[in-house]
Amino acid sequence: MKTTVIWNGNMSFSGQSASGVVIPIDAAKDVGGNDSGARPMELLLHALAGCTGIDIILILRKMRLDVRAFSMEVEGTRADDHPKRFTEIHIHYALEGDLPEDKVVRAIRLSKEKYCSVSHSLNAAITASYSINGVRGKETI
Repeated sequence: MKTTVIWNGNMSFSGQSASGVVIPIDAAKDVGGNDSGARPMELLLHALAGCTGIDIILILRKMRLDVRAFSMEVEGTRADDHPKRFTEIHIHYALEGDLPEDKVVRAIRLSKEKYCSVSHSLNAAITASYSINGVRGKETI
């Protein structure tokens, strides 16, 4: 796997992956950026959500379940001191459809414990919660 990141001047960069997708990366204005792209730590949260989201959809499809809608809210807590890494990350999975709770919990657990390479690459405590059709689940995972 390879990506190329090019400096555009100031604090702005463009990242291009092997898939050809270009991702703008920038810093906030208060540190010299132009607010023209995502912050690197935001991208990390996006990567985590994308990774676990793909896992969960694949797992639920293998269970022959129909997900009508799916979104995730990802919240990260950062250390106060440099390198200001994420110390905790919480993901709330909101799913819609005829989805048995035990199957949703199993899919989330499989992603978290086995499949999501992004989460296994991070040094942060990652927790999860979920809701199905707007009803909050019984467990924190």
